[in-house]
Amino acid sequence: MVRARKYVVIKHFEGVPHRDDFKIVEYELPSLEDGEILVKTEWVSVDPYLRIYNKMLPVPFDQFSPQIGLIEESKHSQYPVGTRLVTHKGWCDHSIIDMNAPATNHIEAIYKIPDMNGMSPSLGVGAMGYSGLSAYFGFLEICKPKAGETVVVTAAAGGVGSLVGQIGKIKGCRVIGFAGSDDKVNWLEKDLGFDKAFNYKTVDVKKVLKEAAPNGIDCYFDNVGGEMSSIIISQMNDFGRVSVCGSISVYNEDHVNLPKASVLQLDIVKKQLKIEGFLCNRWEKRYSEAFTDLGQWIKSGKLKYREHVTEGFDNIFDAFIELFHGQNIGKAVVKL
Repeated sequence: MVRARKYVVIKHFEGVPHRDDFKIVEYELPSLEDGEILVKTEWVSVDPYLRIYNKMLPVPFDQFSPQIGLIEESKHSQYPVGTRLVTHKGWCDHSIIDMNAPATNHIEAIYKIPDMNGMSPSLGVGAMGYSGLSAYFGFLEICKPKAGETVVVTAAAGGVGSLVGQIGKIKGCRVIGFAGSDDKVNWLEKDLGFDKAFNYKTVDVKKVLKEAAPNGIDCYFDNVGGEMSSIIISQMNDFGRVSVCGSISVYNEDHVNLPKASVLQLDIVKKQLKIEGFLCNRWEKRYSEAFTDLGQWIKSGKLKYREHVTEGFDNIFDAFIELFHGQNIGKAVVKL
């Protein structure tokens, strides 16, 4: 018998999540049945979007999120022992998965980790995982950047934003990023090659944008929402494209009484803008295409990645809460 531990959400979050919103449950896993596999968790991804789903599900529920797991025991011929998988089993150290059960939503999606070319398996939940997929498809398919265009990225030092900016440079664009600290700004400009980056906490966003992008903005990759996004969108060029990946500025707000931001419709109509949100599973059949390009860019040095690593099952919550205080640079992962 294998003894397993998992985080169970027992209370819906009110504002910033608290440790007592969770309970750690220890239990014995049953013996495998035909078609099932036993997976040992190696890496857990913590992501701001988990905050959005919290009130969509009745409590109690197991806290899901992307993870990398190693198959330790198998009763399925296509998933032998030693295979690494990307699953959404999330905040647990072991799990049993019925590989014959059909996935009913993208949260249940499971796939074998792509070829890492000697890189850490942790990239399977980062630059070669959902972060990379979000940056690749969310930016290239929705914004469709052209060489010479100006791109703006918010939360630019995060796991997705940092990749989007670099992909923009690969495509020959001028890239401007916004982040929440001077250290992050320095990293974006000096290490990742952003043309300009700003600490949104210490600048006048409208003013610095006019100076940095005097000819307007063509593409905006939006991770934050709120008034900053309204300011950026108001400075876009005709036929500009906005890819909406997230809205971290309001994740911890009361969703019944959200903060107000400036009206966008006048600019949207006048400039004929396209604004589109997305979920990665839209392009699920094309994941291999993204992994091929992302892997080649990383191997050639065109695409750099950074991980904010926390160690230990007991510290998963701490890694999660750090996201909302802007303490991570790059992709936040937990090593079990």
